[in-house]
Amino acid sequence: MSHVLLVEPYYGGSHRAWVDGWMATSRHQIGLISHAADFWRWRIRGGPVTLAEDAAQYVAGHGTPDAVVVSDMVDVAAFAGLSRRTLGTVPIGLYMHENQLMYPLGANQQPDESLSLANWRSMVAADAIWFNSAFQRDGLFAELPRFFNRQVDHPHTGFIPRIEARSSVLPVGVNTRRLIEAERPVRPAAHGPLVLWNQRWDHDKNPGAVFRALVKLAEDDVPFQLALAGENQRVDPREFGWVQEQLADRVVHVGHLPVAEYRQLLLRSDVVVSAAHHEFFGIAIVEAVAAGAVPVLPDRQSYPEVMPAKFHGAILYPDGELGQRLRTVLTGLAGAQAQVEGLREQMGIYDWSVVAPRYDAVIDTLVATTA
Repeated sequence: MSHVLLVEPYYGGSHRAWVDGWMATSRHQIGLISHAADFWRWRIRGGPVTLAEDAAQYVAGHGTPDAVVVSDMVDVAAFAGLSRRTLGTVPIGLYMHENQLMYPLGANQQPDESLSLANWRSMVAADAIWFNSAFQRDGLFAELPRFFNRQVDHPHTGFIPRIEARSSVLPVGVNTRRLIEAERPVRPAAHGPLVLWNQRWDHDKNPGAVFRALVKLAEDDVPFQLALAGENQRVDPREFGWVQEQLADRVVHVGHLPVAEYRQLLLRSDVVVSAAHHEFFGIAIVEAVAAGAVPVLPDRQSYPEVMPAKFHGAILYPDGELGQRLRTVLTGLAGAQAQVEGLREQMGIYDWSVVAPRYDAVIDTLVATTA
């Protein structure tokens, strides 16, 4: 058993689920230092200073860890430099939930290359890099040469192969087993299928495309109800207000839920839908599928990787066909459910009971190879 210090400057949402899940299931001794899930840009830029101070206090109270694991919101180069007197040569592993080079800009947003450079410096400084999907890993390494070609001189392209050699894929753990084994309640058929939107309320998840498709189906008298879950950090999530006005009494839930109530909503949902422009893994979708919802997902981003290939024809739609796929599923739910029989159980491969031993094994390798 190794002593691991886990550093998470954005302890909320999917990042918090990742931290809590691994700490609860690891065979290693894991300590945590964290900051609140606010002001993510400041977490990347300023977090290393305060996190290094927290690390020094942690070591003073708990001893020097065998390894440090940080999330992608840590500038590892800065953190390692500021922690050199405390941590010395303790190996550092970097977990990439996301990266700024591939993140789609919203309206009125300007690219900030300083954040992309922070991600790159982190990868250079880390002893091992783990990505939550091959989609993210391959996309990032494809984007890096273009990024460096825009710089003035001394391009870093020559460093890419050695960083790529230190990189591997390690999926996010999700508490799927409990959802898979839970009994789904029987819903009144008169109301139609319950459609679930359970992603983060932001532009990169492309909620407007889903809502426009659903409003069109409602205009055609296709029966369904809608639940809007997920976290909202936007001042003006206008498309969510619009869809509530348009669908009125079809909307049965709006807003974030405590864990127990959220699980019940997952188990009541018949269909989960996404049109995301940006998805490196998809915890919310995996949870809904594990609870028995039929997924309606684009055939891009991480979805073809995360969902088993044998079900792709039944659950993935090409661009431009979201509305038609939703219509087919909502008007023929029994047939759609038959097509995905066994998919719910397949989500067991992401349960922490399966994934945590993989995390623990990469820690063993990290400690052994850098000793």
